Amino acid sequence: MAEDEGPNPARVVADADVLAADLLVGGEAREALDHVRRHSWVDLVASDPLLAQTERLVTELADAELAAEHRERLAAERVAVDQPEGDHPALASAYRGEAAHLLSYDERLRSAKAGLTLQPRVSVSIRPPDAFARLFDPESLYEVVEGGEYPGPDRDPRA
Repeated sequence: MAEDEGPNPARVVADADVLAADLLVGGEAREALDHVRRHSWVDLVASDPLLAQTERLVTELADAELAAEHRERLAAERVAVDQPEGDHPALASAYRGEAAHLLSYDERLRSAKAGLTLQPRVSVSIRPPDAFARLFDPESLYEVVEGGEYPGPDRDPRA
């Protein structure tokens, strides 16, 4: 996608808190990310630092072996992007990956102040996973991204 076309509506970034919750808790984080996993034409975007942050969080909450396995799976499924040193991993992933959606539980990222600060630099919708899960409309999105009639999910989110 060219820069002047804006972000890709079929690209999603999940912050480390959402990636960890998907693995360890399920619920709304899993529901939101299952939308991504169900459709081969929807991409999860993540930088290496975002995966490292997720691995650290899962290690703290569970154990290192599970965290390493989770990171491997995410690395295989994601669209990899580079990240400038010092940038926020999820924001950098969204910007560098031209993602239209950033899922996060971090209220600082979702605040009006953050929105005003980010708006001139990056066009991204930052929502908690439950809002994304509720609002995700694969039929409309498919028409915009792929064109034609929505064929339904084409992957098993648990595979």
